[in-house]
Amino acid sequence: MKKIEAIIRGDKLEDLKKALVENGIVHGMTVSQVLGYGQQKGFIEYVRGQKIETTLLSKIKIEIVCVNQEVDEIVAVIATAVQTGEVGDGKIFIQPVERVVRIRTGEEDGEAL
Repeated sequence: MKKIEAIIRGDKLEDLKKALVENGIVHGMTVSQVLGYGQQKGFIEYVRGQKIETTLLSKIKIEIVCVNQEVDEIVAVIATAVQTGEVGDGKIFIQPVERVVRIRTGEEDGEAL
């Protein structure tokens, strides 16, 4: 099993949810609001004449746990749904997951997803 973490633009969340539902490959996901920066570095704005440099940008983190066979398809759907071609589109991280347990039933691993 693998855990897919995607850091995306906030305005692309609905596009991503729609794409995942249409493909029917994801049975659940966790969504968090996060702050961070990468190549985009932030931006400068002026508030009441004061220069303010914002270095931590608001992003959305999506977490999905799936069986190994679904990883490539899920990653492709995420990349297609959220890509704008501009700096700040985000990143996708894939990590191994040792074990999953559904608390309600005690099911484990693939059955718990």
